[in-house]
Amino acid sequence: MLIKEYRICMPLTTEEYRVGQLYTISKHSHQESEKGEGVEVVKNEPHEDPVHGPGQFTEKRVHLSSKLPSWARAVTPRIFYITEKAWNYYPYTITGVPGDGCPSGPADSRSPQCSFLPKFSIYIETKYEDNCGDSENIFRSDKILGDHEVSFLDIAFDEIPERYYRSLEDPRFFSSAKTGRGPLREGWRQHTKPIMCSYKLVSVKFEVWGLQTRVIRDILLIGHRQAFAWVDEWCAGMTMEEVRRYERETQEATNELLGLVAPTVSVSEVEQPTATHSAPASAPSTPLSDEAPDFLAPPKTRPRKKSAPETLTLPALRERAGAE
Repeated sequence: MLIKEYRICMPLTTEEYRVGQLYTISKHSHQESEKGEGVEVVKNEPHEDPVHGPGQFTEKRVHLSSKLPSWARAVTPRIFYITEKAWNYYPYTITGVPGDGCPSGPADSRSPQCSFLPKFSIYIETKYEDNCGDSENIFRSDKILGDHEVSFLDIAFDEIPERYYRSLEDPRFFSSAKTGRGPLREGWRQHTKPIMCSYKLVSVKFEVWGLQTRVIRDILLIGHRQAFAWVDEWCAGMTMEEVRRYERETQEATNELLGLVAPTVSVSEVEQPTATHSAPASAPSTPLSDEAPDFLAPPKTRPRKKSAPETLTLPALRERAGAE
């Protein structure tokens, strides 16, 4: 079992990012999905945990048969997918791709979810705080034995694979029209206000050739770059009710795009305990190669999809509400 902690700062507050993480995950999942491949949302519903309180449980299936390396395609059917489960008790979240040996969360989560990769599991605990990543020992857990490696990721100046790169999502050049934040200069973490940090404790177990920790690092880095680059789309007074509506509509459109029949995704805010899922917002699942597959990379020449909005603004929401 490999355990590593990542610390990723952004020029946002944790309260702002509560909306931003939901928006970013939904938009990213839709962008990277196409007929038969991508992220299917199976469940998205309220969940009550005896320790962490009210939250949201999400179950997704990441369909990636054609995205596997050739050696893996030879032994897996085209129906292959990995199940990702997430528990969001913001500002604390848990994401897991369970498998044989996956660590337990608030309750046991070790039921195998990937029969073709029984020795593959990923478990990510995340805590969000309003600081520049200087909190020590933020994960106090019996699961951590001894010291673990801590790695800072810089959304502006750490290198990413060329196929991920989009100039409009480069924090070194992006400037937010609505918040006035950016572009980010050298040393920005020491003088930028506001600033927050995503602390991510990643536990990985794998006995599959080709899976490297660099893949996880790249996925986390790119996801946070996008969250900041898309800030003008969601950081304009968007409420939790509005972002949940965007999440619901985008998830249903994504399921349709995957070729699923009659999508029935239910997204709602927690009002009372209505679900009893035992186990641990979600980060994208880690693919099985030494570099992330194309479906996780920002599209370059792929035609724009029209089945779901790429940007949901408050005026658009009000117009839609008036029409209904």
